[in-house]
Amino acid sequence: MLAAFLVLPAVPASAATGLRVSGAKILESNGQEFVMRGTSHAHTWYATQTKAFADIKSLKANTVRVVLSGGRWTANTAADVANVVALCKQNKLICVLENHDTTGYGEQSGAYTLDQAANYWISVKSALVGQEDYVIVNIGNEPVGNNAVTPGWAAATTAAIQKLRTNGFEHAIMVDAPNWGQDWQFGMRDNARAVFDSDPAKNTIFSIHMYGVFDTAAEINAYMDAFKTAGLPLVVGEFGFNHSDGDPDEDTIMAQAVSRGLGYLGWSWSGNGGGVEYLDQVTNFDVTQLTSWGQRLFNGANGIAATSKQASIYGGGTTDPTPPSTPGTPAASNITSSGATLTWTASTDNVGVAGYDVYTSTGTALGSTATNSIALTGLSAATAYQVYVKARDAAGNQSAQSPAASFTTLSGGGGGGCTAAGTVQSQWGTGYVVQPVTVTNTSTSAKTSWTVTFTLPAGHTLTGSWNAAVTVSGQTVTAKSMGYNGTLAPNASTSFGLQASRPTGNTSVPSGYTCAN
Repeated sequence: MLAAFLVLPAVPASAATGLRVSGAKILESNGQEFVMRGTSHAHTWYATQTKAFADIKSLKANTVRVVLSGGRWTANTAADVANVVALCKQNKLICVLENHDTTGYGEQSGAYTLDQAANYWISVKSALVGQEDYVIVNIGNEPVGNNAVTPGWAAATTAAIQKLRTNGFEHAIMVDAPNWGQDWQFGMRDNARAVFDSDPAKNTIFSIHMYGVFDTAAEINAYMDAFKTAGLPLVVGEFGFNHSDGDPDEDTIMAQAVSRGLGYLGWSWSGNGGGVEYLDQVTNFDVTQLTSWGQRLFNGANGIAATSKQASIYGGGTTDPTPPSTPGTPAASNITSSGATLTWTASTDNVGVAGYDVYTSTGTALGSTATNSIALTGLSAATAYQVYVKARDAAGNQSAQSPAASFTTLSGGGGGGCTAAGTVQSQWGTGYVVQPVTVTNTSTSAKTSWTVTFTLPAGHTLTGSWNAAVTVSGQTVTAKSMGYNGTLAPNASTSFGLQASRPTGNTSVPSGYTCAN
């Protein structure tokens, strides 16, 4: 019987059912668009925390991304996977199942290849066949680190997809980007079309992880724009509000995902370790103990509660086709060198207005708000701005843009001094991390920007930085404030960090920190 089964031809790709790709959108089998709103649950390490599925659903998520392992950690068997799928269905969640074994391949010891990940999915196929309406297969988490590997991301991803298709998988397949999921070398962005076209079922979804690489609106918009132009499906498969490699712009990530109709999945429910415990959305798996990150993701502007729509396979309503009415012309007040307050006449909607997005005349997102007023920050001094507003509803429909308003920010300034002091957080033979470098406004008036300079010892090389715009000339490092941390009230402080390499045996660290406006 087994031999007879193995020679049966695979179902043609055109017959694929369940969740599927149509252009840049993800559709259910009935043709209704599905936009993911949810979080990740580290099931493979916390297999007894099954209540998490119901708790995640109680906060209005429509999707849960479930961490599994094929052997790098305790392997999740077909029976366990079947139970996970049952828990997703019981709680009316779409189940994105991901194999975590591939994380950081080529850079992290013990990581599996994408081919090994494909073999794992084949080994648990019995739990997945027939679940195409409910399950998306995320082949491998962050499958390549920052080092070059052979075969490269595109070839390895293509081969893994084709291996699954050859073995009869009809599911929508999700693929993560290289560079620990953040694609800063654009391996996924630039090869996505070829990878998609290589899928016989044309049912591949691309997942970008947005952490410190995506710390500005410009970077977020540019990446999303690339997939919009290509007409390919993109989701933010992981993101956070903070990270060891920088400060992600979660406000723009969420606002742009909502306005563009893209899915997003925050990381992660609970149980984080290794120094990123701050990414827990609830404390100790207790849904009644939401952290600040959990509050932001689930209940904040453009959050899950306001924008999630249950899948129609579970009885979710039909698509709301009616956009909100056009907002009124924004009026600017409280204009400073780095910000302004905008207010406008509220929109109306047949169901309800979920929020508003503010843009420059060139389409750059400046911010989002749940009300008809917003305090903009991080603007450039002595700069003319022309802005407009769009309203949106819970279905993701956007209104027409409001009439534009113009204003000019004041000149920068604010006399007085500031100080900077660096603390070595950790060091080893050939490198070290300085964090925090604390910047304090010691003047009696507010500052709108700061610049810190310091000297690297001879032979030292800067290898990374976060929360500052950094340039190097010789051994002199200049760190300037970002849009989100330049404004400091009197006696207020902020910080940034850096990493550097040094010759073996050289134990010197940076010195001579000076601060100026």
